[in-house]
Amino acid sequence: MPTRTPASDTPPARRKTAAPKPGATPTGPMDAVDLLMADHREAETVFEQFEKASSESRKKELADKICMALNVHMQIEEEIFYPEARAAGVDDDKLDEGIVEHDAAKKLIAEIETMHPGDEFYDAKVKVLSEEITHHVEEEEEAGGLFAQARKNEDLDLNEMAERLKARSDELMGEMQ
Repeated sequence: MPTRTPASDTPPARRKTAAPKPGATPTGPMDAVDLLMADHREAETVFEQFEKASSESRKKELADKICMALNVHMQIEEEIFYPEARAAGVDDDKLDEGIVEHDAAKKLIAEIETMHPGDEFYDAKVKVLSEEITHHVEEEEEAGGLFAQARKNEDLDLNEMAERLKARSDELMGEMQ
């Protein structure tokens, strides 16, 4: 029979499959990982909506939403989460790979933003972006991935970081609208 650890021990890393409710999780306020994972769930939802959309106007609306949300998400990760995770000793290789994956996504986003539904390869580019983001999300959220490492790292204040990520995200969204 496994022994229980005292309540003062660090809890094991959690893997969420659904987005936490805005502002809170079942165990308390959202931390930085919860916030970033909520962004991931939102992106998945909008990509699914795009797949089901049939009108060009709806596809354009959803693609624009995807591109803006991903640009904001990647920027807050690169400005705040990644540098602080790196400084706290989170795996440099995983952080480097995340940045390279962001670069690939940014190139596709830039192309999609100049296009219109009905253009050659428009749907294909959104589909490939979805696949790239799915791969990136899986790596960040997997056991032993960036998020698990961040949660285990005592040098990161993920609650305080969540406040800064949210504030910066709101600022960027305001600038882009």
